[in-house]
Amino acid sequence: MNAVFKALADPTRRKVLELLRQRSMSAGELSDCFPVSRPTMSAHFAVLREADLIEAHKIGTSIIYQLKLSVLEDALLSFTQLFGIGAGERATANSTGKAKLKETRKGAHK
Repeated sequence: MNAVFKALADPTRRKVLELLRQRSMSAGELSDCFPVSRPTMSAHFAVLREADLIEAHKIGTSIIYQLKLSVLEDALLSFTQLFGIGAGERATANSTGKAKLKETRKGAHK
């Protein structure tokens, strides 16, 4: 989990994830979006791969990156649970949903 937070701590890497949320992109396309050198971007990609937030596929001479949403979702869920963000809302939603389910079942038995 520390690798995920390390990856998300940098604004450049967060922007890379934002871009990849829209579509898969080559390393060159991503690098063109930032005012840094390609070796610097390569280091950013390595941190994101190490955190398992992106995956890379080589097609010919190009490296295509895509976002691994499930890993990012798990990290964000863990983060929100750590600080109790949204816990009350989920509990309320769960109890409301159970109450509605009970009402529906009672109506079916009439």
